[in-house]
Amino acid sequence: MSSMGKLNQHQARMAYLFITPTMLLFIAFTIIPVIMALYLSFTNYDVVSRMEFVKFDNYKKMLEDDLYWTTFKNVFFYAVVFVPLNIIISLLLAMLLNFKRFGVKLFRTMNYLPTLTSSVAAATVWIWLLHPEFGLVNNLLSYVGITGPAWLAQTETAMFSIIMVTLWQSVGSNMVIYIAGLQGVPDYLYESAKLDGATAFDRFRYITWPQLRPTTFLVSTMAIIGALQMFDQAFVLTQGGPGNVTKTPVYLIYNQGFNQLKMGYASAQAFVLAVAILIFSFINMRINKSEEPIV
Repeated sequence: MSSMGKLNQHQARMAYLFITPTMLLFIAFTIIPVIMALYLSFTNYDVVSRMEFVKFDNYKKMLEDDLYWTTFKNVFFYAVVFVPLNIIISLLLAMLLNFKRFGVKLFRTMNYLPTLTSSVAAATVWIWLLHPEFGLVNNLLSYVGITGPAWLAQTETAMFSIIMVTLWQSVGSNMVIYIAGLQGVPDYLYESAKLDGATAFDRFRYITWPQLRPTTFLVSTMAIIGALQMFDQAFVLTQGGPGNVTKTPVYLIYNQGFNQLKMGYASAQAFVLAVAILIFSFINMRINKSEEPIV
């Protein structure tokens, strides 16, 4: 065997050696729990009594569970409003801050800082900001003659309040992703377009947006998954109320599993949610899939 072949074998062995701990952790804390949860979804496991295999009873029960499907309606409405706004605001911020000028880095940092904040801590602060009597938001509205609502206590505004808080915390990270995408667009494309007399809107439509298609796919996919998995904001801000209008599938799974100890039923709900996430991610991939951007 040649020295080059021995070197390749040594490198391969070292590679396997380094990835083995990570793979063991992935198997122990991801693969095995998923398999166990799948098994529990076919049982009536409730922690305190003897576990029995009930086949598809949990899934049949889900078909008749109006509250479970209400949570999907809630999160669907949340996603329909949140995802487009997230993309639009993040892209606008990225385009505004994609310049090498004095102070731009400071503004980028300020827009990114909410992303570093704990979602629970941020939601706790927003509870006070949105307070109907003493909150800063309603106080500011009162200066222009508007009586602010009870943002988190009214069915008409509760979900919009959660969307607003989540947008405040998430657009910063997506802004950074879009800035990276914008900086990857070749300058000669814009120069050629200017020579041909293309307007700023034409340059955005025919150059910037097609070039950002992979970036938009990443941002939209993460936003959809995050919307379907929303829990922290609904738990802290509204506790799923008022009238279950902000209750989400993950929030309901948490209640079923840890408050009511229906671990088997909660596991079944979790797997249906996982399938829904896969379906919506696939739909988003098909929507974003098109011709390769011009280079």
